[in-house]
Amino acid sequence: MDLLTEKFSRLGVDNAPGQESLQKKSTLHLIGEKLPGTVVDFSHGDVDAFPPLPGSLEAFTEGFQVGGRQAYTEYRGKKTMREELAEKLTAFTGASIDPVKNIILTPGTQGALFLAIGSMAARGDRVAIVEPDYFANRKLAEFFECTPVPVPMHYFESKDGSGIDLTYLEQVFKEGCRLFLFSNPNNPTGAVYSSDEVKQIAALAKKYGVSLIVDELYSRQIFDGRDYAHLCALDELPDEMVTIIGPSKTESLSGFRLGVAFGSETVITRMEKLQAIVSLRCAGYCQAVFKTWFSEPEGFMADRILAHQKIRDDLVALLRQTEGVSVRPTDAGSYLFPKLPPLTVSIDEFAKIVRELAGVTITPGTEFGAHCTDSFRVNFSQDHDAAVDAVKRILAIMERYRA
Repeated sequence: MDLLTEKFSRLGVDNAPGQESLQKKSTLHLIGEKLPGTVVDFSHGDVDAFPPLPGSLEAFTEGFQVGGRQAYTEYRGKKTMREELAEKLTAFTGASIDPVKNIILTPGTQGALFLAIGSMAARGDRVAIVEPDYFANRKLAEFFECTPVPVPMHYFESKDGSGIDLTYLEQVFKEGCRLFLFSNPNNPTGAVYSSDEVKQIAALAKKYGVSLIVDELYSRQIFDGRDYAHLCALDELPDEMVTIIGPSKTESLSGFRLGVAFGSETVITRMEKLQAIVSLRCAGYCQAVFKTWFSEPEGFMADRILAHQKIRDDLVALLRQTEGVSVRPTDAGSYLFPKLPPLTVSIDEFAKIVRELAGVTITPGTEFGAHCTDSFRVNFSQDHDAAVDAVKRILAIMERYRA
């Protein structure tokens, strides 16, 4: 296999959200009949169940009507929008964000992640990645010809925090790690890093000269009144650090592809140069939709958080009453990452079987870490009753394949 073929062979999209129809036809060992019920895609949220922010369509239309001045903004994003977002994000995170030097608008947070890794790591660099964590972290590190270094997160053993192994993390930093990237809240477990964990990560990165990328995509949807610590607000940070955030998930604006990265001036400048040859800019008309972010009607976010929390609670109760199934209630976001008892099939095959026999799409745990062979992820940002019924069908299929 030549280098280019090998490089892209690691970027499989079969299990990526919304891509399951691309899976190659395989002979599945199907036991029993198909179960009736509403088709549910747990690989991503349902924007029909939780509609986008009020006024988002009107804002897009307004931007469209502005014409060329809105379509062709600066590569970093429209100046007035960067000023508005810098002010809002400063208030939200507690960090000081200069709209000229420290912020860039990107085509989705995925676009921001691509630009950030490409601006902070180079061929041969060691990149520390939490396991489990967002699947694109590892794939992008490999794409940029870096060496991913898994850092274990003992999320089941931790009641207050993520359970990241900080001793192991320090050892990885000592051995010459260039970059550490992680999501907080964690994707797929929904675990929120404690304030102490966040402070220790920053201190270790500062001590060993390691750059940091933190994905805070779900940081507005925190459950049970839990505290949340923004890494960017700390006094002591490494020279190169970037926070990634956006309104695509919690606010159901994923179709507009809106992302933001803010942090070290040097890194943001590199990201601007890379964006100029990749996508030019965050889509101009879509940038206008940013004005609805952090400007929701009073009570909008509180109601949305409560609705998701109720779905979480019902799903957790359902999973926990099933023998051999373990699950940690998510602290934030809209993901659960249940652990199953031994099955007669692999977790990847089980995901395909569930889709075929139950009409439910799940994401196998192996997408988030090589050792997550007994877990799967569900995005419960769905119609409440449909989500509960879908999990019941998953568990019914599981019983057919229990070892």
